[in-house]
Amino acid sequence: MKRGIGTAMLLLVLALVGASVRSEEAGKMKNIRKVEFGTSEDGKKVDLYILTNKSGMEVSITNFGGTVVAIKVPDRKGKVTDITLGYDSLDGYLSDKSYFGATIGRYGNRIAHGEFTLKGVKYTLARNNGENHLHGGIKGFNKALWTAEKTSSSGPTSLRLRHVSKDGEEGYPGNLTVQVTFTLTERNELKIDYSAITDKETVVNLTNHTYFNLGETDTILEHELMLKASHYTPVDAGLIPTGELRDVKGSPFDFLKPTAIGARIDQDDEQLKLGKGYDHNWVVDGGSEKKLKLAATAYEPKTGRAFEVWTTEPGIQFYSGNFLDGTVHGKGGKAYPRRSGFCLETQHFPDSPNHPNFPSTVLMPGAKYYSETIYKFFTK
Repeated sequence: MKRGIGTAMLLLVLALVGASVRSEEAGKMKNIRKVEFGTSEDGKKVDLYILTNKSGMEVSITNFGGTVVAIKVPDRKGKVTDITLGYDSLDGYLSDKSYFGATIGRYGNRIAHGEFTLKGVKYTLARNNGENHLHGGIKGFNKALWTAEKTSSSGPTSLRLRHVSKDGEEGYPGNLTVQVTFTLTERNELKIDYSAITDKETVVNLTNHTYFNLGETDTILEHELMLKASHYTPVDAGLIPTGELRDVKGSPFDFLKPTAIGARIDQDDEQLKLGKGYDHNWVVDGGSEKKLKLAATAYEPKTGRAFEVWTTEPGIQFYSGNFLDGTVHGKGGKAYPRRSGFCLETQHFPDSPNHPNFPSTVLMPGAKYYSETIYKFFTK
């Protein structure tokens, strides 16, 4: 009889422990939920992951393209609004050519003539931007269906995405295994951690291509921008860096102090004409050091919304949405006119494989690529 009571008590304890563990796991996962987002062109199910924190901030990410679909933050009066450009459904992202919110790879930005050489071997990539290669090619990481998993081993819950880019894909050498982890902290930070390994010498330059608009209008020209960068990389007519690191002093590219994006964007400047506005890489001060550092701040005076960009990368591409032309209809069917959104893409420099004086983007077998970027949102 005593033995029976002992067994019953043990079963009860085990049940209580199991319930406690399940409750603890549920608590860890309560700030991220998964919903169906549609079906890919090859019939695979695509999901949307919605991360929230206690402050009410919300970030939505789909495993198609590792894409940031929405970032919802309050203004100074507490009104919560999505501050990103994009689409309401998967269909828009399937045909998207603007890279709204996408994870970009294998190489973010441009490579001249779609060519580079490693150890005497010449590699030819797709030319999908005039005569140049852009954002990984015809089918870059922004068109891949990533494997997703939620993780909460320590700290806040994160979404981890994995993708294997096969040897020869878009012309790149090596089987590249990539992991991108998105974390929403209780300090209203969206952290993006990138890592990759390869089995063959290759080049890697990963970034995120979210378009921001912190205001309530169709222009970003009144946003105030600060870029902690004393130099930038001027470009040629194909927007390929010339190799020069040019001082920003005395030019429309000086954002060392907060300046309205529209203050000088239409000045009679050769570089602005080539980019049809800002579409250039800035050299982050102290960027050669692989440590987290402030690269930029953006602020919209009317709403009070603002964010900082911290990164381990040596460069940041500021793109002022010059090629948006109103023909793309996004969320709510809204047309996105020219300069209705801007990007701050942390990165190594464009065309680095063809410029030995630029920080190297070469990844060797046995080594690990790692990069971290934090977008920290607040109001003022």
